[in-house]
Amino acid sequence: MGGLKNDILAIARGAKKASFIMGQLSSRVKDGALTAMADGLERNKASIIAANKKDVKAAKAKKLNAAFIDRLTLDDKRIKAMADSLRQVAAQHDPIGEVIKMWTRPNGLWIGKLRVPLGVIGVIYESRPNVTADCIGLCLKAGNCAILRGGSEAINSNIAIFEALNDAAKANGIPDGAINLIKTTDRKAVHILLTLSDYVDLIIPRGGESLIKEVAQRSKIPVLKHYKGICHVYVDDDADLNMAEKICFNAKVQRPSVCNAMETLLVSEDIAARFLPSMAKKYKEAGVEIRGCPMTRRIVKGIKAATEKDWSTEYLDLIISIKVVKDLHEAVEHINKYSTKLSDAIVTENYHNAVEFLRRVDSAAVYVNASTRFTDGGEFGFGAEIGISTDKFHARGPVGVEELTSYKYIIYGDGQIRE
Repeated sequence: MGGLKNDILAIARGAKKASFIMGQLSSRVKDGALTAMADGLERNKASIIAANKKDVKAAKAKKLNAAFIDRLTLDDKRIKAMADSLRQVAAQHDPIGEVIKMWTRPNGLWIGKLRVPLGVIGVIYESRPNVTADCIGLCLKAGNCAILRGGSEAINSNIAIFEALNDAAKANGIPDGAINLIKTTDRKAVHILLTLSDYVDLIIPRGGESLIKEVAQRSKIPVLKHYKGICHVYVDDDADLNMAEKICFNAKVQRPSVCNAMETLLVSEDIAARFLPSMAKKYKEAGVEIRGCPMTRRIVKGIKAATEKDWSTEYLDLIISIKVVKDLHEAVEHINKYSTKLSDAIVTENYHNAVEFLRRVDSAAVYVNASTRFTDGGEFGFGAEIGISTDKFHARGPVGVEELTSYKYIIYGDGQIRE
């Protein structure tokens, strides 16, 4: 334990030291490094995929589920997407050094808020190796240092990605210690990291609910949380039903293993008999298991009964629960009771109902006539994301470059003293 603790402590101390340099780097240096890192990923594509195959083979041997394997797997397309994300992050506005606002006091003092990096960010994540590149890129752009600890199932992939990125970063002006990966799979490493509040400014866990709860309970450092994604789409009685079918199909089927996929479909009773038969047919053709409330089961034959547990279950699979509701009011009540406050949507042509839904649904991302699958840093124009926060403090929704900053007050005077 002593050796491991010393190793993690050395990483944290090195990151803290590097953070004072990172906060002063110019946009030109950071953006040049990010572009070189993107090139490095593509240049090392073969070795990254070879390492990833070891992880996938081991995961299959452990009989891990299909959703897990999907999140773990890398191919040419996903590595290109990782590289493209880094280039998009490089193209983002650099918030560091920006004066957010400034005002004068009656005594002549000028007071301003200046955007600054957070410092050192620890990211603890599970089976998605692309997180390694996204988190490093976003932290770097915002002038932060990163300490990453990925899941043991992706260890070979994470090391290969990290080495490609770190080599390119150091060759392009990023200080040693700014980018770190904890390479041990010993869970005690995480426990040690979570105690180092003198060196680490924020912890971001990405993964299942159990991981996030454990991190939140153990951490001596502030934690930015996202427990799970129970997302809803409500089809209003004034919906364009063709549009609703497309949105509801995409939200569930396009990639069911991710947090912004829809888990519960709510349908107004006024249009349920017209909408559900066709919608259910499309779901069944796509291999979706449907679980319905009593009224849904009267309309759609041969489906399972939804239980109370279904309304609070994140399936991350081709399973959906459907409930027929009386009206918008009942839909909103259901969402605010069972939603995990990540993404919820309404399909409607009624402007009043759209505005009411936006106003009353208490989630990080609330949609009108669009799929919940868009809740993503890349889709929001951030280039990438370090996570999707369901907290309200310090950031909410997709966490991009700007959300990885803080501010300090700057005050200009000309000799003022306090009386």
